[in-house]
Amino acid sequence: MTQMTLLACQVSIPETRDRASRDQHVDNLIGKLDRQLSREPADLVVLPELSSIEYSRAAFNQLAELSDSVDGTSLDNIKGLAKRHQTHIVFGVPRCEGGKYFISLLVIGPQGVLLGHYDKLHVAQFGASMEKEFFQRGDHLVVFDINGFRIAPIICYDFRFPELCKTLCHDHGVHLIVHCAAFARDETFFSWHHFAVTRAMENQCYFASINQAGDQFGNSIVCSPWVDEDRPPITFGTEEEFKRIDLDMDVLDSVRANYAFGTDRHQDYRSLPVVPNGA
Repeated sequence: MTQMTLLACQVSIPETRDRASRDQHVDNLIGKLDRQLSREPADLVVLPELSSIEYSRAAFNQLAELSDSVDGTSLDNIKGLAKRHQTHIVFGVPRCEGGKYFISLLVIGPQGVLLGHYDKLHVAQFGASMEKEFFQRGDHLVVFDINGFRIAPIICYDFRFPELCKTLCHDHGVHLIVHCAAFARDETFFSWHHFAVTRAMENQCYFASINQAGDQFGNSIVCSPWVDEDRPPITFGTEEEFKRIDLDMDVLDSVRANYAFGTDRHQDYRSLPVVPNGA
């Protein structure tokens, strides 16, 4: 039996307008995670999009001070946490490279080293989002393995493009998509859970959609490869919350065996001819 334990962290993020407030927030967050992991170890810790700073125009105007680089020292404490608890951590930061900014997820391994970084492929400019004014879009995917599970991170708006999740699961063998988000309660909020359930079921994968906490955020959702009234998603409220969730490869294998979406799918729908009416 192949299993993996996920610690899904819907965390509160305070006002961060300078480096000191950012560093204080990250230190406080590390303290909470230290205590949580000491009580309940986990193979993978997942935090929201931009875990280190608030999602706001005021914070984004200070990116020169608030952003990180993958080889800087500001992330040493997060790396130390991963090494101390022998766990993987997916942590969201604003990343700076070559004078450009990216919304990034850092994947840190149990040896306290950076395994890779994923940059948000689709930057949002609608609802409560103003990302195109500040951030560049990414240009690559990231996949990593834990206990026989293949895992890929994506960020917020990315999940509205089904081709991305399909590529990850069907071309790269991903079993778990970690979807780190900062979903504010704008006009896009209502459809969020519908998309999460759909992405899990259409790709027959685990799908962990982890939001920031707070009255204007919250309601993270973790879906198994099959969702129905007997197997509903795991959901959060609006408060800060840490949920330890066991994932089982046998469940995934059973779903893929019983519901043949993968084998019944046509390889290329674009090549099918369109027959005119009356033909």
